[in-house]
Amino acid sequence: MAHLYYVPSGDSLEAGVPARLVGDEARHAATVGRLGIGEEILIGDGAGTLATARATGVGPKEVVLEVVDTTFHPRPKPEVWLVQALAKGDRDELAIQTCTELGVDRIIPWQAARSVSLWKGDKVIKGVARWQKIAAEASKQSLRPWIPTVDEAMTTQEIAELGGVHQLLLLDPGAPDALSAYIPDRKPNVLVMVGPEGGIEPSEKELLMNSGALDLRLGSTVLRTSSAGPAALALLNSSLGRW
Repeated sequence: MAHLYYVPSGDSLEAGVPARLVGDEARHAATVGRLGIGEEILIGDGAGTLATARATGVGPKEVVLEVVDTTFHPRPKPEVWLVQALAKGDRDELAIQTCTELGVDRIIPWQAARSVSLWKGDKVIKGVARWQKIAAEASKQSLRPWIPTVDEAMTTQEIAELGGVHQLLLLDPGAPDALSAYIPDRKPNVLVMVGPEGGIEPSEKELLMNSGALDLRLGSTVLRTSSAGPAALALLNSSLGRW
């Protein structure tokens, strides 16, 4: 089963109970995937449960399925969250896509002082919805049980306040210590912070460091804002035993 389809948000998956696909999921399964009656596919609820299901009714607007069996996948501990600064073009979106494929658990858009891209007015709602859609599509491609949640955009002050509870890892090419040497502590979750193209303002860095953030570098070269997050996540997947 090379494809994964998600049931509508809030729908539960239970063996022996009918399930459904609607909207784009139904259209893709029926017309692109050419799903036939009696064929089995992989479905999920985006909240940890994957299921094998057999098609009992197929249409472009709705696919009805019989759930054969289910498996629940708990969230990894600690979770890894991506704090991604808004960037121009599609660089921040590329980071969201790749980090989702690599297993990021939550995504926080960061309205950094030097972010070229700004979310104001209608852009706030549209931006979050766009990132959430990218995360959902990347989750399907990588057969993920969990779809990462995209929060509303946060300011540097709001992110610094998270430092009192979670571990903030601030990626900085000029940092004295390497991320590869990071030793996980007992804080609930690890937040990887990727700044904008112009870097982080000194006042922002001071605020974050005072909140307990660790200043860490990835290597001797400077990565784009689209590639720094995925590179950091790959290292953390190894050090946290997720891979």
